[in-house]
Amino acid sequence: MPFDAHEVVTRFAPALARVVASYERDHALRAELLQEVLMAIVVSLPRLTQPGKLKPFVFRIAHNRSLSHITQRMRLRAHEQPGNDADCATPSHEQSLIQAERGERLLEAVRQLALPYRQVMTLILEDMSYEEIAETLGITIDNVGVRVNRAKKQLKERLGHE
Repeated sequence: MPFDAHEVVTRFAPALARVVASYERDHALRAELLQEVLMAIVVSLPRLTQPGKLKPFVFRIAHNRSLSHITQRMRLRAHEQPGNDADCATPSHEQSLIQAERGERLLEAVRQLALPYRQVMTLILEDMSYEEIAETLGITIDNVGVRVNRAKKQLKERLGHE
């Protein structure tokens, strides 16, 4: 059963934007990476033979493209200073400001995790099952559990929770 590329992109674009954001903090580069991921998915859809494996298929492409992006950026800009990741729009209510700050702190903490832990946490935050994550990353379900536990422990430490 062939997939409608437009429907797939529409369905997964918000989640893929969050995955890409966990790899790239620069807004312009993030947008470029997201477009690259979406195009790779559209081009690769005809190769997907198992409709039930769409979600892991899509996220595997996103992670692989993001890894390639990081590798390329590291080669080109080994000594670049981290950019400012502040949002351009200012929330109008104190509560939305607090929530946005918490979300940004979590995203920044996830970005600081070692790559294996960052990968599993971004997929956990997208409500993927351990089985889907294992398939996406090409690891065992037990390994997913170990990585999730270690990542959560590191996130708690970074965010100042006991």
